[in-house]
Amino acid sequence: MNKMISKLGFAFAAVIFTATLATFPQVSWAAALPAGAGVLAQETDLAASAATARLDKKQFANVKVAVNNGVATLTGTVDLFEYKADAAKRVLHAKGVTAVRNQIQVAGPSIADRELQSKLAEKLEFDRVGFGNVFDAITVGVDNGMVTLGGHAHNYVNRDSALALVATTPGVKEMVDNIEVDPVSIMDDQSRVAVARAIYSFPTLNKYAINPGMPIRVSVQNGNVELYGMVDSQADKDAAYLRANGVSGVFSVKNYLQVANQTTEKP
Repeated sequence: MNKMISKLGFAFAAVIFTATLATFPQVSWAAALPAGAGVLAQETDLAASAATARLDKKQFANVKVAVNNGVATLTGTVDLFEYKADAAKRVLHAKGVTAVRNQIQVAGPSIADRELQSKLAEKLEFDRVGFGNVFDAITVGVDNGMVTLGGHAHNYVNRDSALALVATTPGVKEMVDNIEVDPVSIMDDQSRVAVARAIYSFPTLNKYAINPGMPIRVSVQNGNVELYGMVDSQADKDAAYLRANGVSGVFSVKNYLQVANQTTEKP
């Protein structure tokens, strides 16, 4: 009899417990997610959509975008380095994107380093002719398709022109900008013109003004002059140095002129 009462009591307790649970509000599994996780996922999707929309151009057909915590990662291929750089700029302005990781590969034609360097050097020689290119001394090096630009530019316009020229050349896989822009100075501007006149007015040196792509180039930084380019003889190199050094207001002259068919080192 006691056992029966015990069983009835247990069954009654079970019924009461089940009924009590039924009175509790239902709890969604979503409540277990961190606060704001849904909002963050939505913002990430919106940022990815905005970034993708900015690449709605033919040249970006093979580029993909993934966004994580505001960082957009670009992958895929393009034909020119210009397109790779432009893709990063476009995506960086997309709503919700705070940084860009550019892993795009330039899949255009492969050109031998020596051939590419020669082609770029020739283009740079004639770049900005008539716009003060005689005051630019930009160098170019190529290693496995990576182009490194160095030397001096007279101003930012000339530097940017050189960068754009390289970026749009087939075969360029990467580009490093080490060009130094000469400081803005009225005194330096006057020295540039005075040194150029002193050099090109000399009878044996005025021939270097005939070819606009191959002049004796004059770079000036705070009154210090540097000469670049190629001359026919050691005598012409020495004459250019003496003429530049004789200009009033010039503090120093470094002669980096190369003599044709000779291997020279910077002094």
